[in-house]
Amino acid sequence: MKILSTPDNLQILFEDNHLIVINKRVGDISQGDQTGDLPLSEVVKLYIKKKYNKPGAVFLGVVHRLDRPTSGIIVFAKTSKALSRLNESFKKRETQKTYWAIVKNIPEKTTDTLDHYLVRNPKNNTSKAHIKEVPESKKASLTYKLIQKLDRYGVLEIDLHTGRHHQIRAQLSLIGSSIKGDLKYGFDRSNPDGGIHLHARKLQFEHPVTKEIIKIIANPPKEVLWNLVK
Repeated sequence: MKILSTPDNLQILFEDNHLIVINKRVGDISQGDQTGDLPLSEVVKLYIKKKYNKPGAVFLGVVHRLDRPTSGIIVFAKTSKALSRLNESFKKRETQKTYWAIVKNIPEKTTDTLDHYLVRNPKNNTSKAHIKEVPESKKASLTYKLIQKLDRYGVLEIDLHTGRHHQIRAQLSLIGSSIKGDLKYGFDRSNPDGGIHLHARKLQFEHPVTKEIIKIIANPPKEVLWNLVK
């Protein structure tokens, strides 16, 4: 059974007066969309309101997003100053983001840097990766390495160099290594919880106010395959 985040079960990885970092569950949406489902941003607001007994509206800024079927680290700003500084930091790629992905078809090379050109299709909310530059494409770059072999799958650790829409999913699909459960990008069947085996594992960034380097690590979901990853 799929469990979504609530104000009472939030997986909080870091919190101070300026920001709050959550380990997002599969199925949580980062912010409101056309589904009308309660987004994680509103869940965190409810948590803050309750914990600190805040009257009136709670400020919470969405710094970045994770796709609904993925899990892992997501950062929210608790003040407008923190939000503007974090937005700038993420925009300039001053952050270090590392993901884990479980794939059935392990790439031929155990480590490689993938440079592709992505074209976003807003109609079906996908991005298509191309080997060469095409009209309206944006360059996408990542480095992966194989960190573990499971019985029928491989675990890739991925460092992002750019932050494009569905980048990891589209790029791995192009090299024939679709992420487990990712029907949108070529995997043959869905996961029971509707999620995919892509997890935002590590994040390193400069604190927007104190300027100290914050390093966050998030455990993957408690699930049969993820439980095997060391």
